[in-house]
Amino acid sequence: MLKIDNITVQYGNNKPTIEDFNLEISSGEIVAIVGESGSGKTTVIRSVLGLLPGQGKVTKGDIVFEGDSLLKYTDKQWNQCRGTKMSMIFQDCGSMINPNRRIGSQFVEYIRVHENMPKDKAKEKAIEMLDRMRLPQAKDIMRKYPFQLSGGQRQRVGIAMAMTFQPKLLIADEPTSALDVTTQSQIIKEMMELRDKYNTSIMIVTHNLAVALYMADKIIVMKDGEVVDRGNRDEILNNPKSDYTKRLLASVPTWREERHA
Repeated sequence: MLKIDNITVQYGNNKPTIEDFNLEISSGEIVAIVGESGSGKTTVIRSVLGLLPGQGKVTKGDIVFEGDSLLKYTDKQWNQCRGTKMSMIFQDCGSMINPNRRIGSQFVEYIRVHENMPKDKAKEKAIEMLDRMRLPQAKDIMRKYPFQLSGGQRQRVGIAMAMTFQPKLLIADEPTSALDVTTQSQIIKEMMELRDKYNTSIMIVTHNLAVALYMADKIIVMKDGEVVDRGNRDEILNNPKSDYTKRLLASVPTWREERHA
């Protein structure tokens, strides 16, 4: 479904941020990209979304989504793709929601931008999506401002918006790092249920190897813009190839000499 074919990304005349990056994602597959801050994880997902900032550009390779090169997309094609075929969950969904507008007002506008439907129908659809994310009293959530919701509730609102049109690819940028451990667990399980129910592919970027080991079918470990390890969950957990991956594994908490991911 998605193929990142040997891309190099560069900002201006600086040294490339990532070089010769490859990744293939099939329908319903979860892929985790793991690494420390500055390793190039966010640059990869920005490349896929066509949202490289400043003078950032893909200088080599190609990104193919359902047979079409994303690098050749027009603005119109991107507007038709983002939010429908391809959606994003942010690290802090509260930061992407206008703090001066009620949740319902923004959610309804989001739906009507992508699909021509009456306002009342869009409202019903928004409430239905909030219900699916197990947000209690969804109608009440629609009337609230973002600051009136907890961090976990805002994340669920963000996921509800991202999943409104059942995208084929869901990109999650550190979706749990700003949450407490209990809420992290709930959000992760909800994302996996979305995969199981809609066959949505997920690309999750995280610095938390434990999250990646729990969720992902395939894991890519990055450092300084390069892939230092890749494989399925068992390969990364039991047979890491790089010293960096071994150090990441050593940082995962253990209990009675058993590592808990």
